[in-house]
Amino acid sequence: MKPIAIFLALLTVLGGPALAAETKRPNLILVFADDLGWKDVGYQGSDFYETPRLDALAKEGMVFSSAYAAAGNCAPSRACLLSGNYTLRHHVYAVGSTDRGPKAAQRLVPIPNKDGLAKENVTLAEALKAAGYVTGHFGKWHLAGKDGARPTEQGFDVSFDSFGDGEVKEGSEGNKAGPPEDPKGVFTLTRKACEFIAANQKRPFFCYLAHHAIHTPLQGRPETQARFRAKTPGAQHNAVLYAACTYDLDASVGLLLDKLRELNLEKDTLLVFTSDNGGTQASSQEPLRGNKGCYYEGGIREPFIARWPGVIQPGSRCDVPVINVDLYPTFLAAAGAPTPAGKLLDGENLLPLLQQSGGLRRQAIFWHFPGYLDKPVIRGRELDLRAGFRTRPVSVIRKGDWKLHLYHEEWQLDGGRERLADNHAVELYHLGSDIGERVNLANSNTAKRDELLGDLLAWQKSVEALLPTEPNPKYDPASSGAAGGKQGQKKKRVLRCFRWNNAASPAGR
Repeated sequence: MKPIAIFLALLTVLGGPALAAETKRPNLILVFADDLGWKDVGYQGSDFYETPRLDALAKEGMVFSSAYAAAGNCAPSRACLLSGNYTLRHHVYAVGSTDRGPKAAQRLVPIPNKDGLAKENVTLAEALKAAGYVTGHFGKWHLAGKDGARPTEQGFDVSFDSFGDGEVKEGSEGNKAGPPEDPKGVFTLTRKACEFIAANQKRPFFCYLAHHAIHTPLQGRPETQARFRAKTPGAQHNAVLYAACTYDLDASVGLLLDKLRELNLEKDTLLVFTSDNGGTQASSQEPLRGNKGCYYEGGIREPFIARWPGVIQPGSRCDVPVINVDLYPTFLAAAGAPTPAGKLLDGENLLPLLQQSGGLRRQAIFWHFPGYLDKPVIRGRELDLRAGFRTRPVSVIRKGDWKLHLYHEEWQLDGGRERLADNHAVELYHLGSDIGERVNLANSNTAKRDELLGDLLAWQKSVEALLPTEPNPKYDPASSGAAGGKQGQKKKRVLRCFRWNNAASPAGR
């Protein structure tokens, strides 16, 4: 048995029900969207998409302008969220494999990926359950592969998944459309979450509502699609189905908010809304660079709203960088629950920010992706676009307004620190003045570059990060984007398709 399971058994024997009956510990709700980008919501300034319920929620709570996912795509982001750990601790780095994209263009052998969150990892749900919370999961899981476990094996009392046309087997993966009146099952999942909330309104609960929307295949109700077909396209966004899917997701969030009001639970509930990674290539995230799967801002910066009436000031805004591994210690702190014995958390409690009573202790946040992902993103690195990658092996640090990318291929194989002036191993951006990561300052501000690089390398060492160092024996320089060879020739059309021109997004073409 896990240590947490033993603790749960003791808790039951020693008075678990009495603990659950204690009053005024807040209910905790996390609404987790799938592939919803930072610029895909109305309150962030989309010129075509509409999210009226989220916009209203933003006015009722606190908006975080610099909120991040701890990974660039679905499974690793969810593993980070539920474990409270960065990718290099649980080794879920990607969906399926870290070996994605043209093999001949990969200069290093990637670090292998774990397919699922290991059962022995004590999750947020387990920690809250040990503290007397009833726990419910509704929707996408994406962590029950051969190395993982199902939700009810990871601390959830209740688990339900559906695309709107019947219950899906627990822990199942995949994406599909639902019936026309229930796209991606957003309304079914929300109604099930509402039933769970109503049934447990007399005791503290944790509700994790993890939607399949707006992941492909995109889908919207017929009347919602008609709404956007009749709307004048925006200069940046104009994709009708993308807009419809987003609008229906927003409407489902409204059902949940209405249920909390009906049950008079609003003031007793800390509710967080965010997303697992950036929007797809179907939706420009400008002024942010990139999309889902990369580690430029468009791949990892997320919409993030927190509401807790009486605790969080309505209409407030926080510009401090936060990341989804922070939700584990934040929810524990709100619940008055201890960190599980032996559990090391990479995040930090956000309550001082939510209450506007103080700041955070940490100086930086980090990302680590030691592999390859295919399918180029809008305004990605030129050599990645030519070779067909979203990203190659990279580690990233954000410290204050500064952000540094360290690319492992160039660092390991092209001279490392001694050749930083010309090996392109490092990119440095000042997000305060260049949120779009357009101007690489690595060679013009070497002092700041060396400071962040030192911090990043020290962090890698402290957490024993696995780094790709072995040269790929199948690498062919003629296939590399950097060499401009045959692979580069094949990808010219892709490069033209995904280069952003500050006019209309490729999404509507």
